[in-house]
Amino acid sequence: MPRIRQADVDEVKSRTNIVDIVGERVALKSAGVGSLKGLCPFHDEKSPSFHVRPQVGYYHCFGCGESGDVYSFLREMDHVSFTEAVERLAGRIGYTLHYEDGGAAPETSGRARLYAANTAAAEFFRAQLLSPDAEAARRFLGERGFDAGAAAHFGVGFAPRGWDGMLKALSAQGFTREELSTAGLVSTGQRGVYDRFRGRLVWPIRDVSGQTIGFGARKLFDDDQGPKYLNTPETPIYKKAQVLYGLDLAKKDIARGDPRRVVVVEGYTDVMACHLAGLTTAIATCGTAFGTDHIKVLRRVMGDDNASGEVVFTFDGDEAGQKAALRAFTEDDRFNAQTFVAVAPDGLDPCDLRLQRGDAAVRGLMEAKVPMFEFAIDRKLAGFDLSTVEGRVGALRAASPIVAEIRDRLLRPGYERVLARRLGMDPTEVHNEVERAARGAQHAAQTRREPASADAPTGQPGVVAVTLASLPRTADVAVERDAIMGALQYGHLIDQELLSRALAAPFRTPGLDAVREAVAAAPDRTRAGWVTDAVNAVREPYRSLAGELLMTPFPAKDEAGALVSATDLTRRLILRSLEHEKQELLGAVQRVPADSDGGRALRVRLRDIDVERQRFTAES
Repeated sequence: MPRIRQADVDEVKSRTNIVDIVGERVALKSAGVGSLKGLCPFHDEKSPSFHVRPQVGYYHCFGCGESGDVYSFLREMDHVSFTEAVERLAGRIGYTLHYEDGGAAPETSGRARLYAANTAAAEFFRAQLLSPDAEAARRFLGERGFDAGAAAHFGVGFAPRGWDGMLKALSAQGFTREELSTAGLVSTGQRGVYDRFRGRLVWPIRDVSGQTIGFGARKLFDDDQGPKYLNTPETPIYKKAQVLYGLDLAKKDIARGDPRRVVVVEGYTDVMACHLAGLTTAIATCGTAFGTDHIKVLRRVMGDDNASGEVVFTFDGDEAGQKAALRAFTEDDRFNAQTFVAVAPDGLDPCDLRLQRGDAAVRGLMEAKVPMFEFAIDRKLAGFDLSTVEGRVGALRAASPIVAEIRDRLLRPGYERVLARRLGMDPTEVHNEVERAARGAQHAAQTRREPASADAPTGQPGVVAVTLASLPRTADVAVERDAIMGALQYGHLIDQELLSRALAAPFRTPGLDAVREAVAAAPDRTRAGWVTDAVNAVREPYRSLAGELLMTPFPAKDEAGALVSATDLTRRLILRSLEHEKQELLGAVQRVPADSDGGRALRVRLRDIDVERQRFTAES
C-alpha cells in the first residue's frame, strides 16, 4: 500500500493547530504559559489533568498517562489508521497529499467508509426533501413551525417511500451492500436488501466533530407499521449511549457561555425549537435514556470541573417525564455543575411551547427552572401522607439520602432546612438523619471500592513508571529537570548548536538522562513534530516522565520569558559540564609532569575552559 510522503505528514501537522482538533471534544482553558487543560477524553475524571501544548503540538494526561500528537489523538478518538488521520487533517486544510513512488491514495478503511456512507446518505435525504413525494414531510415541519431554512440548518431530509431508492443511489456512488448494511442504512429481508428508512422524515445524527454517524427518522404515513421513531442501530461508529443530538451545533455556545449551560430536551424537534428560540445549547439523546456515558461526553465539552456550570433538564410534566428526570438524577456519575429541572406550563414540550406561546416562552423555561435536588425531594415526599407522624418519618427517611448526596458543603445545610420546612419537623432531627444517610453511603462506597495501587503502571509487569513526583529533591535534579523541560518545550527556538552542546554530557539523574538521550538524538529539532518522536523514543520506564516534562507548565510569566529562561538553563548545563571537566583536569595535572607534552596540553585546556566559562557566565 502506498505511503504518504514524510514531508507531507510533517507539513500537515505543522499547519494544524492541535487545539482546534482536541477542542472539538474537550473544553480547554489556560493552564500557564503555553499550556491548556481540560477533562481527559480517555478516562473519566472530576478535575482536569489533560494538558495540551499547542506550540509543540502535543497532549498529555497526568491522570492516565495518555499522550501524543494530533495524529495519535484522532487515531485514539475515532479509531482510524495513521494514514486516515493524516488524510482527514489534510482534507480540513485543503492540502494535497503525495504518495511514495507516485502511487495513488490507498483505499480508506472500513470506518472511513462508514462515515462516507452516512455523509452520502445525509445528502441524499436532504435532496429528497425538495421532491414532490416529500409533501407530507414538509407539511410536518411547517405545522411545527420549521421553515426551509430551519430544515437546512439541521440537515433534515426525507427518506422516499420506495423499496431501495437510497440503496441504488449510494450503490451508484461505489458503496457496497456490505458497507451500507454495516452502516445501518439498509436491512435484509425475504425480498432481499432494502432501505432501512422509508417514507420518513430524517434527522442526521452527528458526532461532536460534526461527522454524520447515523439517523433518526419519524414515520409520516398511517400505513407505516414501524415504530414512531426509528434510529440507526448500533454500528462501529454509532453508539447510542454516547450520542447526543445537536451537540455538534451546541458545543461552541456551551463552551463560551457564562455560566456554561446545557439544556437537555427529549426529542429532535425540541432541539430545533430551542435553538431557533435562542437556547442554542440544547441537546437530546437518541432513542435511549440519558445515562452515564452521556454525562461523560457533556462534562468534557463543558469543562465541568467545578460547580459554576448548569445542566437544565426539560421534561414533560407527565409521570413518564418526571420519572425520566429522576433517572437522570440518580446516575452514579453525576455532574459537578448544578443541575436543574424545567417543566413547561401545561406539560408542553419545547416544540409545542414555541408553537403555542412563542420563542420568549421557550427562553422563559430557564427562569422557571428549579434545582434538581429540590425536584427530587418533592417527588420523594409526594409518596407519603405528611399529615401523619408515620408519614413524615417515612418521608424523612426516604428524602434524607438525597440531601446527603449534595457534595457542596455549603448547600447541604440549606436543603436540610428546605426538607425540615416541607415536613414541619425540627431541623436538628433532619440534620441527624441526613448525617446518618451520608455515613451509610460512605460506608457502602468504601466497601465497593477496590484498593488502588500507588504505583503507576508502564505496561511492563513489575516495572514502575518514573514520574516527576518521584524524582529526588536536590539542586542538581532541579537544574536537570528544568533544563530538559525547557529543551522539550522550546528546543525548536533555542540555538541548536548551544542546545546540542548542553545535551552532550550525561545527566546525573537516570530518568532525566534517559530523556536527555532521546532529545539529544533528535535529528532535527526545528522540524514540526520532532518532540513527539523524541518522547516516543525515550526508553521505559521513563517515557511517561518525558510526557510530564513536556506538558508541565514552564516556570515563566510569558513565552518570551520562558525562552530566555530555557536558554539560560541550557548555558547552565554547559557551565556545569565545563566545571566538571575542569575538576577532572586539575586532578590529572597533579599526576602528569608539568614540562611534558601531556602536562602542557592539560594546562592549555584549563585556560580554554576558563575562557569559555567567563563567556557563558557573561551571557547568562
